[in-house]
Amino acid sequence: RAAGGRAGTTTEILRLAFIGFGLWHLVDAIVFHWLLGLHRIKMNSDMPLAWDIGWLVIFGIVPLLLVLVLPNRGGPARGASAALTSIVLLAGLTAGAGPLFNGATTSVIVFRAGMEPAGMMRAVQAADADLKWVDASGTIWAVDRVSWRGLMTLHARGALVVGTTPVIAGCLAWTDAAGASSRSGQQ
Repeated sequence: RAAGGRAGTTTEILRLAFIGFGLWHLVDAIVFHWLLGLHRIKMNSDMPLAWDIGWLVIFGIVPLLLVLVLPNRGGPARGASAALTSIVLLAGLTAGAGPLFNGATTSVIVFRAGMEPAGMMRAVQAADADLKWVDASGTIWAVDRVSWRGLMTLHARGALVVGTTPVIAGCLAWTDAAGASSRSGQQ
């Protein structure tokens, strides 16, 4: 807190959390989904735009509208700060532990741009993972389940994202087995 600043209220903290959450989803939908075309919410849908718009409304616009209806009063936020910190910490731990519990047999790896395919393959081998498929761009690889040691190895050797958790389903949902197999049949 800044010198001479006052403690935030519970409502102020909730407002900031909703603003951050809503703005992130607005930026994600507009910049990453539509302007850059990096991914869609549900790539293997006949109507991916409908999924994008639904996601934008539910996770982008609704939280921003909630900011408008929150009351203007609230007590000191010591309890709210602790609760919000606990929720964020628990969410992070849950996301990290997701691969242990979600039963996924495939891990998806996104390597940094400009990496040589041989370097990517060496990273996969060093992680003791077996290759299942590689996308046409060569930067997204699917392998069998990655261990915690393998996860660290992949990140140390150039992986930007390694995941199987439902938490990243919005961004990587198109990597499911059905989507991958339907695309491989089209090539």
